[in-house]
Amino acid sequence: MTAPGAQPGSNFRHAGLVEHFFRHEYGKLVAVLCCRVGVQYVETVEDAAQSALMAALESWTQGGLPDNPSAWLFRVAHNNLVGELRQRAGRRRILERGIARDPASEASGVPEGVLAGEVEDDLLRMLFVCCDDAIPEESQLVLALKTLCGFSVQEIALRLFSSEAHVYKRLARARKRLRESPPQLAELGADQYGGRLPRVHQVLYLLFTEGYLSAHAELCIRRELCDEALRLTSTLTQHAVGKTPETYALMALMHLHLPRMTARQDGTGGLLLLEEQDRRRWDPQALQTGLSWLARSAQGQVFSRYHAEAGIAAEHALAPSFQETRWERVVECYTLLEQLAPSALHRLNRAVALAEWQGPRAGLRLLEGFEPPAWLAGSYLWAAVLADLHRRSGQRELAEQHREAALQLAPTPAIKRLLQRRLDGLKRQA
Repeated sequence: MTAPGAQPGSNFRHAGLVEHFFRHEYGKLVAVLCCRVGVQYVETVEDAAQSALMAALESWTQGGLPDNPSAWLFRVAHNNLVGELRQRAGRRRILERGIARDPASEASGVPEGVLAGEVEDDLLRMLFVCCDDAIPEESQLVLALKTLCGFSVQEIALRLFSSEAHVYKRLARARKRLRESPPQLAELGADQYGGRLPRVHQVLYLLFTEGYLSAHAELCIRRELCDEALRLTSTLTQHAVGKTPETYALMALMHLHLPRMTARQDGTGGLLLLEEQDRRRWDPQALQTGLSWLARSAQGQVFSRYHAEAGIAAEHALAPSFQETRWERVVECYTLLEQLAPSALHRLNRAVALAEWQGPRAGLRLLEGFEPPAWLAGSYLWAAVLADLHRRSGQRELAEQHREAALQLAPTPAIKRLLQRRLDGLKRQA
């Protein structure tokens, strides 16, 4: 997220404060304050949180960081919210019931008794609220990613292969639902938590994915988002409703990707292809943790998309080299993934793995006659894969055509540089 008022080149931007700390704190502020006043006031809460971030930028730039930045933000956002609600007729009852708290607890940033023995994290609790069945499915993700994870509309649009206009519409529908029929947080039962769990999984998955390969123009990897997704998923595994094979598989998937985070960038911060990475830099302890979660997820009869993706990540993580990867197993996992969660993107990835196993013409045959949906046809991913496969098959004109399209559609400079190195390298080899 970009905090309002952030100035390019400011000290805080250099320190990573705006992009890291503020995004992290924004979600927590919204979650905690919504738990106090009710989710029907989510837009007012968001405004209060944004105003607190603006005030922090101005105050901290001049006076330096306070002793407890989180408590400072919470206090300012809380005061902003109280001031706004006090100006509204008919809101005094809510203020008396939900806002008046012990100042000491406000300073600590920890609310009193809002969890009532249910989910032990306000942020995670709010994720379940955002995934209310009464909210249109396509709006649930948008609401959670925007209000609780601090994603910009642009980032959400890119991750969901949608337009920014559609994201705004989905966000408006979700907020309208919360405003007109606010759920009672204390009344969420086990059935509701269980029914919303798949959508919570998806939000956490997208949060991790955004960190692993960011849509941000300047930051291709955002470790803090991956860490936040892992923290929330870990919290979920400690709650009764979250102790499921799917949650464990999601934990495995994250832990099997994390060991490669450092090796995915060169000395200048540029992205590296899998075959370019120095596998000696992969973290073996984190890898073992991922394998342990994968083994735990295998207990029972459930096999989810997260199992399939964790299986793919495990094959890559365990392979001695790119060339020695068991591509037939990777293809098998992608086949299962397509069956569990049909998607044109999964077919495209299967074609890539099949090309490594049986050659580029095999990958092209899988895509022959396949009409990608508009969201994929207009993505750099589709064009880049076709450029790669056609070039390796000796079809230069088609390869060049798709190469140009891929470079034009690249969403960030980092991804464009990666594509140029990959596709130009292939061009020289042809």
